Parts: sequence; structure tokens; C-alpha cells
Amino acid sequence: MTLKTVAFGAMALATLALLSGPSIAEDVTISWWYEAANPEQQRILEDNVIKPFEEANPGVNIEVEYRGENLDQSLRLALLAGAGPDIVYGSGPSYIAPVALAGQVLALDDYAKQYGWRDRLLPVSINVGTFNDHLYALPASHEALGLFYNKTLFEKNGWSMPKTIDEFEAFCDQMLKLGIVPLATGNASWRGANEHYVSIILNNVAGPDTFYKVLTGELPWTNPKFEEAIVKMAEWWDKGYFGPNYFSIGGEQAFAQLATGETGIAPNGTWMFQFGKQYFEPTSQEMAFASFPTAEGVPYPNYPIGVGATFSINKNSQHPDVVAKFLDYVYTKEFYARLNSVWLGMWAVPLRDLQGVELGGEATPAYAEAMKSMSEAIANNQYGYTTWTFLPPATDEYLISGIEDVWLKKITPHDYLAELDRLFSEEKAGGKVPQTPLR
Repeated sequence: MTLKTVAFGAMALATLALLSGPSIAEDVTISWWYEAANPEQQRILEDNVIKPFEEANPGVNIEVEYRGENLDQSLRLALLAGAGPDIVYGSGPSYIAPVALAGQVLALDDYAKQYGWRDRLLPVSINVGTFNDHLYALPASHEALGLFYNKTLFEKNGWSMPKTIDEFEAFCDQMLKLGIVPLATGNASWRGANEHYVSIILNNVAGPDTFYKVLTGELPWTNPKFEEAIVKMAEWWDKGYFGPNYFSIGGEQAFAQLATGETGIAPNGTWMFQFGKQYFEPTSQEMAFASFPTAEGVPYPNYPIGVGATFSINKNSQHPDVVAKFLDYVYTKEFYARLNSVWLGMWAVPLRDLQGVELGGEATPAYAEAMKSMSEAIANNQYGYTTWTFLPPATDEYLISGIEDVWLKKITPHDYLAELDRLFSEEKAGGKVPQTPLR
């Protein structure tokens, strides 16, 4: 994969025009509900997503409504009532599963065959939108969990990035002695942030092979490696690694503290690259990204990967063919290059082939290096599973809420895992578990 400066001109526009297919004979309005987006992000969507498609398809008008953090709840209620947007944009497979299983979005198998989506997208990403042997959701982004850090601060203090769990704990203990909160974390703006850390601990401490066996039903959630991992996480909470204000600060606020040196390292997802310029440039610091450390027996690096958002088509849409055409437009190299040059980490659509893709604009060397490192790790089978991608909905909801009870000592790690095992077994029997691709 080539990642370097690119200039978009007449050739890119011509390619988009070719990809758009025949023109629309009549005026068509397609509705799309999106999550939270600040004014700059809204401008990026308008200039780099909406306008190019509308210009290549005269007669099509895409109307975007920004629904904020209540997007998924709004979608479920609207779809249940037979309403909602044409383009159904959800926060990952676990969030879209209930509406898919209720028949509120269209099966995309015929469109996938028509447009060749299975040939163009990574199997590990497209398969998780499959329920009861039918494809209902396409991956809108490919993402991974890792560790952000302040490279300038590390170099100034002669620190090295921890690669093992023992090194990680020694680093965090050192931060505490210096009066620095070790981990830049917080769930005030998004309770689902809890599962970022559960995903990391299960994959990088218990190991992705163990997680795979749990997902496929070969091992129970109460297996010893999972229990050791959750016990370890509870120890980190008790020692203060997560800081005293976890429940009162949001993820973006916590990330901002990384740029000022108030925190040591930030376990988070690649979507946070979008905030690098905003918070690191004013402090003249350099941001970097690496794999979260791994336990003995788990290869380093190891990146839990997943699908951060999905696209589906409302079953009541009056223009499903036009929506499918829009989705096909998203899965092109031109789209990938354009969006990942201006909005880092949010629109890394999981194309199989990125040969010749060139990034410019806001794309930083750290982002380019992270994408390269993740690609190599995945190719070497050094990847794990994000919970919001590979778990069914009820299991995922309890994973998020229940871990707080573990931290606050209301339940034991074993009881937490036992309830996850019960829920997962029920949902697996009901066909609600997304497909887990072979390792």
C-alpha cells in the first residue's frame, strides 16, 4: 500500500463519473441520518461525500440529518414504526443486528453480487454484517484498537513504549509516582467506551486465539484466560490507572490531556486520529500510535480490529437501487483516498486492494505508519476482535454495563463472565451472533 501526497483533479472526477453508472431520470431525495459531527466534519461530508455523488448522478439529492449520540436509539424506534432514513447508518454490527433480525432492513445479497462487494471488501469486515446467512450490513469503516502516546514527551524523558504487560504495569506505576494519570480514558460522553478497554484486555491479555474459540462456541466465557484478564483489569482500576475522573470526562477531553502531558498513554481506536491535529499542534507535540502491550504467549503487535459503523438499506425505502448505488460509490479507491486525506481514521473503508492509493492533505506520517503496521499485523494473523463488531446485541450491552459493576466491586469477575456466557449462549442459539471469519 502506498501512502503519500496526492492531488485530485480531472482524472479522479472522471473516474467517479464512470463509477456512477447511468443517470437518474427523475429527481430523487435520499435521506441519511448521521451521528454527531462538528461543523468542520459536516463540511467534509458535504464537500467530499455528498456533492461528488450528486454531481455524478444528476437528479439525486442526499439529505443528511445529524442525530448525535442518540442515533442508534432513534434509528431503532423509527424503523420499528416503518419510518426512518433510506440510508441506515449504525454504530457497528452489534447495533444493527436487532433491526436486521427483525426484517427492518433489506438483505443485500443481490446487490453484493451485482456490485461485487464480496470481492472488493475484506472478508473479516463484510462477514460480520451477515445474520442467518444473509448480508444486511456493509462496513462503513475498518478500525483497530491500540495505544496513542505523546512521542515528544516520551523522547524528552527517555521513555520507551511498553510492549509486554509487565512493562506496561511498570510504566503506569512510574506515571502514578510522577503524579500523572497513566491512561487517558473517560466514558462521560459515550458509555460504550467501556468496551474499548474490555476488548483490549481480552485480546491482548487472554489472546485472540482464546477469543476466537469463545466466539465460535469452543470455549465458554468463564474460561480461565478470560477470568485472569478481567481480574487483571480490575487490578488496574484499583491501582488508579484509569484515573479518578473516568465517569466525569469524555473520550475527546481525555485525549486532549494526552497532548498536554497530563496523562501518559491513551488506549483507544484509530478513529481518534481525527483529533490529532486539533490537540497536538497547539502544544507542538508529536502524536504516535502503537499496539497495546501483550501478555506472554500473545504475539506483539496485536490489534483488535472491527467495524466502527455499518450501512444498510431501509426496507421501506422507495429508492433502494439508488441507495445501493451510493453504497457502491463508497467502496472505491478514489473515495478512500479522498476521505482519508481530510478525515483521518473515520472512513477507512475495508477495501481488499489499496495498491496505488495515495493520501495527502491531513494524513500524517503517524497515520500512514499506523495503517501500514495494522495491515501487516492482520496479514500475519496478529489481530483480535472488537466486541461491538463480533458480539450479538444483548451480550454487548451487558459487557458495557457489567464491567462497571466489576470495577465498583458489586460483582466478581467470574459472575460477570458467567452472565456474559449465559447471554451469548442464548443469542448464539437464536442466530444473532455475527459470523466470525476463520483465522
